[in-house]
Amino acid sequence: MSHASPQAADTWTSAQIQAVVDEHRSLPGAMLPTLHALQDRFGHIPEAAIPIIAEALRHTRAEVHGIISFYHHFRTQPPGRHVIQVCRAEACQAVGARALEAHAKSALRVDYHQTTADREFTLEPVYCLGNCACGPSLRVDDEVHGRMDAAGFDRLTAQLSATVVEVK
Repeated sequence: MSHASPQAADTWTSAQIQAVVDEHRSLPGAMLPTLHALQDRFGHIPEAAIPIIAEALRHTRAEVHGIISFYHHFRTQPPGRHVIQVCRAEACQAVGARALEAHAKSALRVDYHQTTADREFTLEPVYCLGNCACGPSLRVDDEVHGRMDAAGFDRLTAQLSATVVEVK
C-alpha cells in the first residue's frame, strides 16, 4: 500500500478515474491491478469508479463491488491522515498483539476499518508485517514499528498528531 501521498478526498474527477482504469485495462487479470492503482492514487476507491471499472473491464457493477468488499485491503472511503495497521499474525499474538489491538481500538475509539472523528487515524488489521522477531508489530503508513506496547502506541500516536501537515 502506498499511502504516502494519495490525492485529497473528493478532489478526483471522472476523467482521472478513467485515466487510471485505461492504464490498467489491458493487463492480464486487470481488475486487481486497477483497484490497487485507484486506491494508491486516491487513497480509496471512489464510488464513482465502480461503473467506470465495470464498463471498461466488462463486469457488472455488482461484481466490481463484490471484489472490492471481498478484499479487506480496499477501502471505499478516504482514510485518515495516518493508516495504522496492527499485526494479527500468530507470532505477534504470542507476544501481546491482542492487548495492543484492544488498546489501539480503545485509545482511538474506533474498530478496524474505521477512521477517527478528527480524520487523523484509520485502524486496520494486517496478517504479517514480516517483523516476527520483533513483535508485536504495527505499521503506520509505510513504516513498521516493532516491540510495540500500549505506552509506545500512545507515544507514537501523540507524535503523529503533533506533526504539522505541510501545505504544498
